[in-house]
Amino acid sequence: MFLNFRRVRKFHFLQLISMCCVLSTLMLCWEQVEHHVVGHVKAYSYRYLINSYDFINKSFSVSREEATSFGSFPYLTDHKETCREKDVLLLLFVKTSPENFNRRKAIRSTWGNQTYIKTELGVNVKVVFVMGVHPDDHKRSAIQKQLRVEDKIHRDLLQQDFLDTFHNLTVKLLLQFRWAHTNCAHARFLMSADDDIFVHMPNLVRSLQELNAQGAVDLWMGHVHRGAPPVRRKNSKYYMPIQTYQWSSYPDYTAGAGYVVSEDVAAKIYQATLSLNASLHIDDVFMGICAITVGVSPQEHVYFSGEGKAPYHPCIYEKMITSHGHVDDVSYLWKAATAPEVNGISSGFFGKLYCTAVKIRLLCWPYFKKTYSCKAAFL
Repeated sequence: MFLNFRRVRKFHFLQLISMCCVLSTLMLCWEQVEHHVVGHVKAYSYRYLINSYDFINKSFSVSREEATSFGSFPYLTDHKETCREKDVLLLLFVKTSPENFNRRKAIRSTWGNQTYIKTELGVNVKVVFVMGVHPDDHKRSAIQKQLRVEDKIHRDLLQQDFLDTFHNLTVKLLLQFRWAHTNCAHARFLMSADDDIFVHMPNLVRSLQELNAQGAVDLWMGHVHRGAPPVRRKNSKYYMPIQTYQWSSYPDYTAGAGYVVSEDVAAKIYQATLSLNASLHIDDVFMGICAITVGVSPQEHVYFSGEGKAPYHPCIYEKMITSHGHVDDVSYLWKAATAPEVNGISSGFFGKLYCTAVKIRLLCWPYFKKTYSCKAAFL
């Protein structure tokens, strides 16, 4: 057998060039890669200390007067009568921005349609949109006029006089839990969701009814982040100065895009907000700090979405609770996900086998890793 030495030399030369390219790329990116990997390893190994001891609570503790001042903005729109019925299963806060008129319209006509929920699902779910004011002085007056018209029709806007920006998301968290405590403390569950979330309301209601029948307490469920490290890059909107948060790991928390707490946990979180410094602007992390203060831990629900959209498929719709990143397709997804043929698609041996195979293909590949975990394929 004869070897073509010219081909061999050419192959080795290409190998050498390829290796040099890879090494050059690694050298250029190594600092960022190393920081990312080491940061996550340190954070995950540190999370036991964060979740088990109260040194974070002590560092964020302030007087009641100072804690109360963080959310003491005047109401521009308020509806204290929203929860006048006694049998409210769920109080659902949708975090929205003043200019997102179309998002609110889409929600009201699909998963947030309270008439549909009452008529078809037989429960009281109260949907309230929470917001501040538009940060642009030149646009604010015109948008406020539109909001007054919108609220006159729907009577579901809850607005305080703070700038509606990313760095004021924690103010929205305070608004939700404090308003709920004052006006809807009897709601069996409380949910917080972004306005680009899709909620499969029939599945959510069914799940909450089962939990309610079991007498659920200490419930805080959603897509859980464990051992997440603070972002120290100044060009990131999630940048966390070391002066504000000095530790290597955040406490465990659920993604702020959508989570549910039971009535007793809502009351505990409210109490926590009266003793903590709420200047930390990442609301879901602040929620985690509130939770460890009162001894509550987040519980993973595999059908609460992370940062990405859930795959479009009836086998997914059958059990989905939330999916993130929906703006223009809410109506389409609502129609597809609640279609009669979705019910029982995985029933029987072959149905279950089919849906398991579909979900393995959709959920156990990296493309959908930010939605549902692979283990959702087997549940």
